[in-house]
Amino acid sequence: MDKSVVTAKGQVVIPSRLRRKYGIKKGTPVSVYERDGEIVLRPITDEYIRSLQGIARNWRGNLMKALQEEKARERKL
Repeated sequence: MDKSVVTAKGQVVIPSRLRRKYGIKKGTPVSVYERDGEIVLRPITDEYIRSLQGIARNWRGNLMKALQEEKARERKL
């Protein structure tokens, strides 16, 4: 388990072992969010973006189907 200290400006140093492992370099954007009482940092790397490829297409298809079904139910009323 690695340890880091928060500076007066709220900055945290990510240990080099983890930066290398996750491909975090100077200027790499990170997503910061809260999950179950924890603060999570997720690097937004090219690899991460590629892993999301196609996710919106499936989501949009399911959303469109749900909207069409809702519209059909409304017409019956």
